Amino acid sequence: MSTFLLLQTVLLLASPVTGLVRVVSRPTSFDRMLASQLIGTTTVGMLILLSQALSRPALLDVVLVFALLAAVASVTFVQRNTDDSKGTQA
Repeated sequence: MSTFLLLQTVLLLASPVTGLVRVVSRPTSFDRMLASQLIGTTTVGMLILLSQALSRPALLDVVLVFALLAAVASVTFVQRNTDDSKGTQA
């Protein structure tokens, strides 16, 4: 079973590589943010698989921190890149 989980982890490595290509090749900040979210989500998935394959439950704590950081990064990005329209409506 652990060999299967390790194989899945290796197969998931293709996703962050394509995300890095997108971060480098796309000019807009929205493309970069979506690619970084892809990398973060895939990293969380890989760490969960590694936690089970290597019988290291402490990796699940790292997964929770990464997931929390990804959520905070998304909220921060949206807040900084939306127009503040509170005072512009008549």
